[in-house]
Parts: sequence; C-alpha cells; structure tokens
Amino acid sequence: MEVHAAGAILQKLGGEIIGLGEGALDWIVYMLKCADGTLYTGITNDLGRRMLEHETGQGAKYTKGRGPFQLVYNETCQGRGEASKREIEIKSLNREQKLKLGSGNRS
Repeated sequence: MEVHAAGAILQKLGGEIIGLGEGALDWIVYMLKCADGTLYTGITNDLGRRMLEHETGQGAKYTKGRGPFQLVYNETCQGRGEASKREIEIKSLNREQKLKLGSGNRS
C-alpha cells in the first residue's frame, strides 16, 4: 500500500486533470473536503477522472452541489477489494481522526 500526500497524484495541464503513477490494478481510496466543510470518502481506479466527475456534478450523489472540493487524502491499494476494505476503515473513523489522517498526522 502506498500513501500519497494530498494532491500529489494529480497534475493540472492546460485545465485538464490527469492521474499520475496509477497501475492497471491499482485502486485509490481518497477523501475530499467539500465546500460546506463535510468530508467524503470514496474509491476509484482513476483519480483524475473521478475528481472531474465530482467537480462537474457527475460524481457521487452526496457530493452534488457541495463543490468545489479539496483533495485531503489519497492512498493507493492493490485491487478493488483492498481499496473497499480501507474505505470502510476510513469511513468508520470519527471526524477528528479523518482530519488527522488528511493532515498526515497518524498519531
């Protein structure tokens, strides 16, 4: 499992968001901070595409109308199963623990 600093996996080129360093079998668990301050956690195999979907209102039902978003955490997992398990673990954390995870403070 590889942990990335928030935003390290994304690069903007001419307004286009692209994913970097993603393997065909890699899945990414990510956490967004919505404009209203709430947190959203999800998984994807293409973070750039998924961020664009969220920003254009075509992502998860929860995120519609809650943008713009800030990517506060992302973690690469090997396979969808591992990513789904990690997503459940993160979703079970309380808000303070999620914010610590997003800030890189794992204590």
